[in-house]
Amino acid sequence: MIPLRAYPRASILPYVTVALILLNGIAFLYTGTLSTSTHPEQVEWIDAGPWLERFPDALPPAPGFDPMLYRRLARGEGLQYPVTRRDHFYVSYGIIPAELWAGEDLPPTIPTPIWMTLFTSMFLHGGLLHLLSNMLYLWVFGERVEEAMGSVKFLVFYLLTGIAAALMQAVVHPTATVPMVGASGAIAGVMGAYFILFPWSRVLTVVPFFFFLHLIEIPAILILGLWFVIQFFSGIVDLSMMGGVAWFAHLGGFLAGALLVFAFKRRGLVPGLVRWIQWRRMYRSW
Repeated sequence: MIPLRAYPRASILPYVTVALILLNGIAFLYTGTLSTSTHPEQVEWIDAGPWLERFPDALPPAPGFDPMLYRRLARGEGLQYPVTRRDHFYVSYGIIPAELWAGEDLPPTIPTPIWMTLFTSMFLHGGLLHLLSNMLYLWVFGERVEEAMGSVKFLVFYLLTGIAAALMQAVVHPTATVPMVGASGAIAGVMGAYFILFPWSRVLTVVPFFFFLHLIEIPAILILGLWFVIQFFSGIVDLSMMGGVAWFAHLGGFLAGALLVFAFKRRGLVPGLVRWIQWRRMYRSW
């Protein structure tokens, strides 16, 4: 199911939502300018074990790294895996859980502390489809959440849920050495907030049925609840991360958004899910 538009619409211009979409687009365009030819410094991917054998005086991997999985950048002869400028950039500014927990930024390093990748990774995407799908979800669900919080608080909320999402994935896979990139964790936080605030809003959704596509309006509580269930079971099935999707980042972001929304919503705004629960209790009391 692909959401296209949520109703009712926000009554404000969602400046932060639009700005986030533009920033993600600009970052993607920048990575597209990076060369896909071999890095000019001739750095290449090699396994950590052989790397240490060839370079015994080099800095060893930080504690917690799996030498069979971790590949890093190195210089020298006899290397096997060519690295491009784009690879170099993604590995530098994406989140690598093993580096994050070790507190050590192995080459390729960045000029800022390693924890800054919690922010930089949110604006990087692995491909055009990855970017477009994330930005579609942000546009559909972001505007009313921004209205419900105010633009400044919404920005802080977005960044915090993105960090929570990354940490959730890093807790589940603490020795992972593949860089994580994408805004989906933060956007999952926005979806979690929407689930609490506007569960009965209508979401115009594309639903495939055999070879046909149908447009159907579905309550937000249904489409978002189903999305969460799919992420949960996909994460359980893919605990080895063979699928390359950070399922637990999606789960962590959604749960963080569903909890933090109570602290970030405008004063006096009663979330729709809370109103429904109160109504159910009152109905039962009769």
